Amino acid sequence: MEEFLTSNGVQYEHHDVPSDEAAQEDLKRREIKSLPATIIDDDVVIIGYYPKKLIPALKLDISVDLSGKTDWLSDKYDVMLKAAIGAARQLSDAQLQEMVPWREWTLRKTVMHVLSFPELALNSHTHGSMSTDDMKASDDRLSTVTSVEEVAEYGDGVRQAIVKFLASGDTQSFDRVVPAHYGGEVTVLELLNIILSHSTHHLKQLYWHMETNLGITLVDQATEADLEGIVTPSTLI
Repeated sequence: MEEFLTSNGVQYEHHDVPSDEAAQEDLKRREIKSLPATIIDDDVVIIGYYPKKLIPALKLDISVDLSGKTDWLSDKYDVMLKAAIGAARQLSDAQLQEMVPWREWTLRKTVMHVLSFPELALNSHTHGSMSTDDMKASDDRLSTVTSVEEVAEYGDGVRQAIVKFLASGDTQSFDRVVPAHYGGEVTVLELLNIILSHSTHHLKQLYWHMETNLGITLVDQATEADLEGIVTPSTLI
């Protein structure tokens, strides 16, 4: 018997857990604290989107190769990050300090989350991980980035660095396997792909909040066509 708590590499947020009570209890019993998780024959537990373990364990006749996706990833990151920077520029410094309604975050935290997670994923190729400790260290380091212009300047630096990295052809760095809070043990390229989806989801939340709650008419926003192919959860908030 094979039991799947998640599938297809879908990554849940901290506040998103399986709705089935039995699955939640099973997670607690096994002391599994992060998702996705795959349980095989009630014995083998594989945490994260880890193809090198999942494929042989599930006896799948497939291979995962993202090496041909560097151009696509670069284009999508370029569009998504430019969109986040553009949205931030339509906010005032005062608005950045306002709270969003769906979690205990300011607008600044929301925008910086969209921008800083791609940087963390990128830096994993030299740092060797994207852990919760890495996230906290990033938040601490970026705590002085508070104005709209500072946020925009930081975001554009991240955008340029990712585009440069993906154009480098550095397959050794692309294929480095790193432990990550989002995805488990994955290659750097897989992690960048996961975080692209993650940040795009938060960008869509930002767009919704600016239009619906702040009454802002977005200028040059990313369209569905621009973001086509980036998988995000069907539930916005």
